[in-house]
Amino acid sequence: MTVLDNIMVGRHHLLKNNFLSGSLYWLGGARKEELIHRAEVEDIIDFLEIAHIRKSIAGTLSYGLRKRVELARAVALRPDLILLDEPMAGMNLEEKEDMARYIIDLNEEWGMTVVMIEHDMGVVMDISHRVMVLDFGRKIASGLPDEVMANPQVRKAYLGEDDEPSGTATAPQPQGEVA
Repeated sequence: MTVLDNIMVGRHHLLKNNFLSGSLYWLGGARKEELIHRAEVEDIIDFLEIAHIRKSIAGTLSYGLRKRVELARAVALRPDLILLDEPMAGMNLEEKEDMARYIIDLNEEWGMTVVMIEHDMGVVMDISHRVMVLDFGRKIASGLPDEVMANPQVRKAYLGEDDEPSGTATAPQPQGEVA
C-alpha cells in the first residue's frame, strides 16, 4: 500500500458511511465524507513532512520514514492518548531528533497525551514531562526528569554507574560454596 493508503486506513473507523449512505453515494454524501477525511490526512502528511513520499509504497521506504508513516497512521485515529513503544529504536541521530520534535508537537499542538516506552535515556529526559523508570519490571523511580535522573538507583540501572566514587569500587565477592 502507498503511504497515503496506510494513513487512510487509520481513519477508516471514523467513517460514518453505512449501507443507506453508501447506496446514495452518487448523491454526494459519502463523497463529502471522504473529502473531509482526505483533508485530515493531508494535515497529518504536512505535519510529519512526508508529502514527497505520499505515493510511494510504504514497504520500500527507509526505516526512519516507515516509522514516520506508522506514526501518521496512529495519529490518523485522532486519539486522546497515544502509546508509543520504542518509537526511536534503530534510528540515527537526525531521525531521532525529527521524531522527538513530532512527539513534542503532538502533545503541545495537537493536544495528545503521549505515553512512550523508550530506552534512550537522553531522548526520554529531553522530551518528557514526567518519567517512570522500571528495572526488570519493578518501578524504581518516577517524577520530573531531573529528579529521576538524580536518583542513584536509576543511574545504576540505566547508566551503569556505581554508588561508590570511581576508582574505589571493590571486586564482587563470590557467593555460595566453593568446592
